[in-house]
Amino acid sequence: MTLTKESFNGALPPASELAKSYLDSTEEKDASLHSVTRTGAVVPRKRAVGRLVMHSMAMFGREFCYATEAAFVTPVLLSVGLPRNFYSLVWLISPILGFMLQPVVGSASDHCTCSWGRRRPYILGLGIIMLLGMALYLNGDVMISAVIEERHSRHTWAIVVTMLGVVLFDFAADFIDGPIKAYLFDVCSHQDKEKGLHYHALLTGLGGALGYLTGAMDWGKTVLGQSLASEFQVIFFFAALVFLICLIIHLRSIPEVPLRYENEETKILLEVTQSYKYSSIEEEIKNGYLKSTCTELKAAANPGKCSAASHTGDQRRMTLRSLMKTILSMPPHYRCLCVSHLFGWMAFLANMLFFTDFMGQVVYQGSPYAPHNSTLYITYRKGVEAGCWGLCINAISSSVYSYIQKILLPYIGLKGLYFIGYLLFGLSTGLIGLFPNFYSTLALCSLFGVMSSTLYTVPFHLIAEYHREEENLKLQEGEEAGKYERGKGIDCAALTCMVQLAQIILGVGLGLLVSVAGSAVTVISASTVALIGCCFVAFCVRYVE
Repeated sequence: MTLTKESFNGALPPASELAKSYLDSTEEKDASLHSVTRTGAVVPRKRAVGRLVMHSMAMFGREFCYATEAAFVTPVLLSVGLPRNFYSLVWLISPILGFMLQPVVGSASDHCTCSWGRRRPYILGLGIIMLLGMALYLNGDVMISAVIEERHSRHTWAIVVTMLGVVLFDFAADFIDGPIKAYLFDVCSHQDKEKGLHYHALLTGLGGALGYLTGAMDWGKTVLGQSLASEFQVIFFFAALVFLICLIIHLRSIPEVPLRYENEETKILLEVTQSYKYSSIEEEIKNGYLKSTCTELKAAANPGKCSAASHTGDQRRMTLRSLMKTILSMPPHYRCLCVSHLFGWMAFLANMLFFTDFMGQVVYQGSPYAPHNSTLYITYRKGVEAGCWGLCINAISSSVYSYIQKILLPYIGLKGLYFIGYLLFGLSTGLIGLFPNFYSTLALCSLFGVMSSTLYTVPFHLIAEYHREEENLKLQEGEEAGKYERGKGIDCAALTCMVQLAQIILGVGLGLLVSVAGSAVTVISASTVALIGCCFVAFCVRYVE
């Protein structure tokens, strides 16, 4: 029996019914992931605490690797013979790349149509780059020695590979924070976003503390240390293992709903055609049915949005120039939040990057430039070790304060948490600079954790509040408000760009100040910037009631 055009069109149900049945089946598939409010807005369902903890494991693994880098990257660079004038180059390449490309990655993840989700493909890719960078800077010397025999060439390539590893690791470790935060915002309700950010800060502190303790242990006397070539390889083994396990747990924590574009209608029609078995898709294209049905499907599935769907290809082809215009065109309260985040990270990094050196030179009165067998140099090394313990105290206090934040939030709000974080950090660093005593310095290190926990939670919590406010406004004003909506990925990327910008500013300016005035200027500068940021947080940042 041969079907004619008329019998085919009469046998196949109308396109509007196909679209309705498809939407019904899609809602059934996504029922376990979302719930629908009375206003019609799709809201992710409540997540179990275990799922939120699993989602936060990526931050634990990332901070563990960060801590091992902070403890070992300088000894590694010194051991391969990197000239001093290349130090600033190593630390500037990664933040410059991050500041330029972070918005691109954020926008790309907003428009990613991978069946696995929007954020997880980028998180997996950046995680692999982190492992590669860590492998290169901790094992580069050993790998080059096994490949190249000529001494001069081996020395040169060891420096190049180690520098490349440091840049790749910093690049990926800085980038991965934005997609992780956007992933949390996509799959969680507003209440779970708040909980998830607190768990992120908690496990970030625990990961940093464990990383510093792992670096402080003497692995040379253990069985693992004796079986591997160097202590750096032992550290790489633990760091890679911890990060890989944490990354797998994170990626398996909460499923994402893939983003659908207008090309999905063609996929629907192909599936429907195959199920009805009336004719081939080529025949349908010839008789013009495909074009008209796709148009009807778009109108039925997205009423009032057909014109907007045609622009998605242009959105995914956004250039860096247009992305920067998008950031500059953000509402004023977004830009103020970015500025306050910049102040916070400038203050925090100015203290943390030079803290161990401050302990060795100012608190212990040692000298890194003295002969290595001299008393001054040995004293400096003891001060550096004491500084590592101070950073460990900072990481532990950050975890503890992230839990205390949940208790304080109903009483003092986000504004109080933001203000207290900057104020306590500014006062603690100022007191350390004025009274550089060993015991008081270690005690005040606990207040550093208040700042780090604040930076990891409150700004992103405010981003979530801003988005919820915009979503409510869109529901009140209708579909016209949708054209002003930005993706969560680009907003998180704009916020995390401030971390790279802070590194660039400090890399260019603070090193010169240290060479002129000594390490004491670092804590005084951190205190000054934090107190300026404290005033900015109080008077310029907008808080949603």
